[in-house]
Amino acid sequence: MQERRIRRTEVFSLLCGLLRSGCPLYPVQRNTDVQAMADTIARPSLVLVTVAEDDLHAVLQALPQRWCDCVGLVQNELLPRDWCKHNVVDPTITVVWFEKKPGQDYKVILPSLVYGPQADLITRTLQSLHISCRRLTTEQDLLFELVRKNLYILTTNIAGLISSGTVDELWTSHRALAEQVAHEVIDVQCWLSAAELPRDQLIEGMIKAIEADPQHRCTGRSAPARLARVLAHANTAGLAVSTLRQIARQQGNAPP
Repeated sequence: MQERRIRRTEVFSLLCGLLRSGCPLYPVQRNTDVQAMADTIARPSLVLVTVAEDDLHAVLQALPQRWCDCVGLVQNELLPRDWCKHNVVDPTITVVWFEKKPGQDYKVILPSLVYGPQADLITRTLQSLHISCRRLTTEQDLLFELVRKNLYILTTNIAGLISSGTVDELWTSHRALAEQVAHEVIDVQCWLSAAELPRDQLIEGMIKAIEADPQHRCTGRSAPARLARVLAHANTAGLAVSTLRQIARQQGNAPP
């Protein structure tokens, strides 16, 4: 696994766990008539959305209104504003901190975090797979854990465009770069969240993730797209993020 993103194998593991627990599953694919399915299944227990970051808003916008109060989200780069703008009410959120490679056992980095009305279902499912998890009970805790995951992914991916190597090598040998990127990412996350976030605690949380899987590679093919998304938000917010812009220039992109 070349970067920390939600891969099909992790989603497939969660779906298998749900099936094992006796939950019927109805797949919705790109060519599925979602409105027709909503007419057939008007009140599902959970509508689990697991799509690429760039696809999330289009999927939520097309979601039938009757499903908006039973959504589950398994996403990276996720924040409350992402579901609130689409009138999604009280979703079930899973912050994934495990990997599943084909032919190998689960690799738990940190306990995954679960929040929302179907948190018990997701928790039981993960525990049935021997994946450690913890239920969150407050919106404040949820926001912190979402931002911590975002901070880890974005910092290691973006700084890794310069350092390459592992997350441990990034933090050990290129700490100044990693800290600069992390603080600028937090600036963007604060603006996106419309909140002042606990900067030191978030950095500590990122370090725990690095220490939990020190040999994890920093970057993969999604890293340039992650940088572009962060810079787009920074432009809208009017944030300087000089280190992020310098990295973009070094990657051969005109400064956004």
